[in-house]
Amino acid sequence: MTVSQAAEILHLEKLCGGDENRELVTVYTSDLLSDVMGNADDEAVLVTIQAHKNTIAVATLKDSPAVILCNNRPIADDMLEAAANENIAVYRTSENQFTVSGKLFCLLHPSA
Repeated sequence: MTVSQAAEILHLEKLCGGDENRELVTVYTSDLLSDVMGNADDEAVLVTIQAHKNTIAVATLKDSPAVILCNNRPIADDMLEAAANENIAVYRTSENQFTVSGKLFCLLHPSA
């Protein structure tokens, strides 16, 4: 399943396209960017409420295809500009991190 297919299924609001044809491989949920740097698998979609430029810098380090911002967080223009420059998709949802993470888990592990 691609990132864009998952976004469509979850009814996420697309804020920046990025490379939406990348495969959804794994997910990491955290609001502590140092935790993401130290523990997230490479290519993990990041689920967070951290809506600023540094989030994109960390996503770039981890080769993340997308960032999903929860709780309808307002987003700074420089974050979207950085995401566009790094070809990282950015989505937003009104749902919280727990709910989004659970739904993504079910998409990645349909028989679980």
